[in-house]
Amino acid sequence: MTALGALLEELPDDLARQAFTHSSWVERRADSYERLAFLGDVVLSLAISTHLYPRFEDFGAGRLTKLRAQAVSRQACAEVARELGVPERLRAAAPEGQGRSAEALIASDRVLASVCESVIGAAYLAWDFERVAPAVVEAFADQIAEALEHPVDFKSVLQERLARRAEVVIYGIESEDGPPHDRSFVAVATVGGQELGRGEGKTKKSAEQEAALQALERLDGDSEDIR
Repeated sequence: MTALGALLEELPDDLARQAFTHSSWVERRADSYERLAFLGDVVLSLAISTHLYPRFEDFGAGRLTKLRAQAVSRQACAEVARELGVPERLRAAAPEGQGRSAEALIASDRVLASVCESVIGAAYLAWDFERVAPAVVEAFADQIAEALEHPVDFKSVLQERLARRAEVVIYGIESEDGPPHDRSFVAVATVGGQELGRGEGKTKKSAEQEAALQALERLDGDSEDIR
């Protein structure tokens, strides 16, 4: 069992119950896992950032951002959730008569990722960052290694996502500053005439990658799944 799994087992009953309660199962949305996931998302990001920062001194902010984003992506969180046994716990937490609803939730990476974050948020409330952070880093070790070995091309991911909606992204360089040996570019990703993301980098390509990453984060924030 991982350290994060051990913390999950030790969670106080009230936090454990909320961490696995979907908003459709309660009258008040605030009683679901969503509030804990909001907190856990921040704790997860800080734990991974604190781990990465001193270990990769040659990485600039852009590369660190991409590495962290991939390591804590929805898919990465869903993978960790499965390792923690979240599907089984969600199934067990479902109110009577919610069997089909529970199975649909378990099949959703978005839901599993949110519950993973809610578990981290609950653990943070129960103890503190110093105890939770190492457990989080251990739980996401494989995801970090995968991100280092196989970096994601965010432009390709964004285009694939938009293709399902019959949309196309257009990149434009909004500005470039600095002397020739130290240029800085700002790229904008536009879809249907609307700005979806912008990014800055030392090359046009890296700026476009940053813009694509921001666009993906915005799409994830705006998208609706099972609620």
